[in-house]
Amino acid sequence: MDILFAATELFPLLKVGGLADFAAALPRFARRHGHSYRVVLPRFRTLDASALSGLEALPTTRVSLGARSFEVHLSRGRLEEGIEVVLVDAGGLFDRPGVYGEAGEDYPDNGLRFALFSRVVAELALRGGPGGAPADVVHLNDWHTALAATYLEELCQTDARLARPRRVLTIHNLAHQGVFARSLFGELGLAPWRYSIDGIEFHGRLSFLKAGILSADAITTVSETYAREIQSPEYGCGLEGVLRGRAKVLRGITNGIDEEVWNPATDPALPVRYDAETASRRAHCRAALQAEVGLPVDPDALLLGSIGRIVAQKGSDVLAAALPALYRSLGAQVIVAGDGDPALMAEIARAADDLKGSVAFVRFASEDLVHRIFAGADAMLLPSRFEPCGLVQMYAQRYGALPIARATGGLVDTIEDHAPGAASGTGFLFEACRAEDLLRAAGRAAEARRTPQWAELVRRAMRVDHGWGRSAGRYDEVYRGLASAATSVW
Repeated sequence: MDILFAATELFPLLKVGGLADFAAALPRFARRHGHSYRVVLPRFRTLDASALSGLEALPTTRVSLGARSFEVHLSRGRLEEGIEVVLVDAGGLFDRPGVYGEAGEDYPDNGLRFALFSRVVAELALRGGPGGAPADVVHLNDWHTALAATYLEELCQTDARLARPRRVLTIHNLAHQGVFARSLFGELGLAPWRYSIDGIEFHGRLSFLKAGILSADAITTVSETYAREIQSPEYGCGLEGVLRGRAKVLRGITNGIDEEVWNPATDPALPVRYDAETASRRAHCRAALQAEVGLPVDPDALLLGSIGRIVAQKGSDVLAAALPALYRSLGAQVIVAGDGDPALMAEIARAADDLKGSVAFVRFASEDLVHRIFAGADAMLLPSRFEPCGLVQMYAQRYGALPIARATGGLVDTIEDHAPGAASGTGFLFEACRAEDLLRAAGRAAEARRTPQWAELVRRAMRVDHGWGRSAGRYDEVYRGLASAATSVW
């Protein structure tokens, strides 16, 4: 099947978050099921086009959006794996210092930028395949591309001669919906009726993601638990009713990780390499890590790590509140690596200053240091308020750092809670997003570390299969199910 895959990030060309890893891994592994992929993304200024081979300019085209017409420049190259990548540029809309914005603020014309990108994706899906044939499936990701599903719907209704690619929309984080002022609607070139409760209208504004949810043939999220959670008022972000109405085409598929890249047995970033059978070598990685970040080299201290965006979603405020107690109650050392909300970072920086020798804060951690934190830490802290999937816990298990995580979303699907004395479990789960609950779970980890069962617990976590093979197989089921469907929702 010919699949057009549209996203705004793609590793190694451009990475802001986990979407880049998803966009890199799924096409590579799903190709093993016989699919061909073309990946389309905006040509942001910070995108590293040198990662593409054979990059060539394609003929310039014009794309209409409402009453306006834009000159669109396309270029095409290939990744090492042979996957074709099409880059989209238009009138400087993507040629900016930031990707989504600057200095913590979104660009005010993001609605126009990603509406145009979605329109280009729709037209490429219809005419941009081999020999000018339409794609069999167009796979969209998050709100930035969701409107392409609606544009495809309208284009095919306008011209019955056009073949109709099936549309898959993956929701990576429902909290980000692409909500804009109603005044933008007239610039989108959509049928007037779309501004309604059954269309793009959302509490008097516009929601690009809502429009995509209503137009897609299949909707996926990045874990099974999150697929259920987003149909509830607690996690639905105002779209729970819309999602319940589309429950028959909604499916959770837990992400995987690239176990070739994330492999402590071959990782060049580590001072000592190891696998599940030689995990005792982690002691060397631990001592080297403590020295690298300026913590006392203490083999007895519980060494905890926290890696990721420092934002409320990730429970960074809960982490900041728990830092003093983690030291005073457990004698723990903590390494926090990440960037994000200035106020939350200031809290963590103050705690690191107050607890020198116990807390190390690394704002801009290199990719190599991130790998070394996984290899050296005893456990990783993940107090997320919600977590669509999460990759940190899977990387942590792969490297033998046991996750201490709130029981939500993909964390539930990828971590088995360890009960004291039990010969089971791959981490430690807690229910409420509170500092005291995080501290109790960390206490359980500290207690387990003092028992002979700890080594087996580490080995068990390292043996869990989080590879992309299973996840890619489930996307293959989605694609083939749509292709064989006798009827369409158009």
